[in-house]
Amino acid sequence: MRPFFELLKKIIHTGIGKSRFLMASVGLGIAMLLILVAIQVHSNFSQLLYSAKNQNETADFLVINKKITNAIMGQSGKSAFTPEEIAQVKAQPFVQAFGLITSSRFKVVVQAPGDLHFATDMFFESVPDSFLDVKDEDWKWNTSDHTIPIILPSDFLNLYNFGFSLSQDLPQISQETVKALPLQVVISNNLSSEPFTGHVAGFSDRISSFLVPASFMNWANEKYGTTREAPVSRVIIKTPDPSNPALVKFLDDHGYTTNQDKLKFSKTRLIVQTIVSVIGFFGLILLLFAMLVFSMFIQLIIASCKKEIQLLVMLGTAPRQLKRYLLKQFVPLYIIIGVVCLLLLTSLQYATATVLAKHDMVVSTWPGPGVFAGALLVLGLVYLVNLLTVTRYVNKES
Repeated sequence: MRPFFELLKKIIHTGIGKSRFLMASVGLGIAMLLILVAIQVHSNFSQLLYSAKNQNETADFLVINKKITNAIMGQSGKSAFTPEEIAQVKAQPFVQAFGLITSSRFKVVVQAPGDLHFATDMFFESVPDSFLDVKDEDWKWNTSDHTIPIILPSDFLNLYNFGFSLSQDLPQISQETVKALPLQVVISNNLSSEPFTGHVAGFSDRISSFLVPASFMNWANEKYGTTREAPVSRVIIKTPDPSNPALVKFLDDHGYTTNQDKLKFSKTRLIVQTIVSVIGFFGLILLLFAMLVFSMFIQLIIASCKKEIQLLVMLGTAPRQLKRYLLKQFVPLYIIIGVVCLLLLTSLQYATATVLAKHDMVVSTWPGPGVFAGALLVLGLVYLVNLLTVTRYVNKES
């Protein structure tokens, strides 16, 4: 029977069958490559967002407050968070940790010593210690202390050095010098006042406020603050992904705002996700066309070999043997296409990792396990479709 099988093989590789065979092979290869690229791009994007090697710790903390509009100007109560709103923010799935920012309810005047001639009205705020990016052994206070540790925003010193000091012909100062300077701090209300010495414990890139320990804030609010409780107008959250579209939508829907620079990657993320989805969609469409062409090609082969198949059956060849032979003509091709696609993707991934590394962004040098799983899934699906086609038409012709 080998001569008949050789005849079938020649028919498969000649005439119109050959051109359709080539078209189906190219289509399958492009479809598989697009699908694998979509899987790997999604993996790379996840690594850039969530990998510990790429995370920027300061970007994980967001200070949230309500937007001030013309409609609520002069109505400070409307800019405060209600207990229900606080509970709602806490319950969001993108919130890993939540804290209230407590504001001072007393007057604060701070004066720099010596020739700096710098004095200003100020306000204090406090946050839970777990949200601070400044670690200092002196970050504590009790009622017997007359020195208050203070954390300043880094931008405050920049504004002084490159704005105020230059315009007033005052010396510029370093962070180390500021930490060494004792500040004169006076807190008061309309009835009494009390002087303290302020000690700058550090500079925060995370929270743009003048921070003091919560113990001092509670004591000072109780002794010098107004009789009413201060409303909560700002909260702070820790989130694993500041560019999460769900987070951005939640803020917009409820009229909240935060540092927009920390949300700037949200639109970029949506664009990348859309591109990945489009690539994957076109890959699936092309895969369907490739399988359709392969199916039609097999039908043409079986139709053109109708007499030979009938003769083989008459000579005692089982249909199962015929199906196995026909599938053998395609399985090696599937494997070759899969290997070529994986090699191409590996080259692309290596080049991508090299380029990103120059910009301090880390992704895997090699394709992820999802890529290999995707390749096996595509090849298995194509094999299944061809198996069903061969089974159907061989049984029909025999």
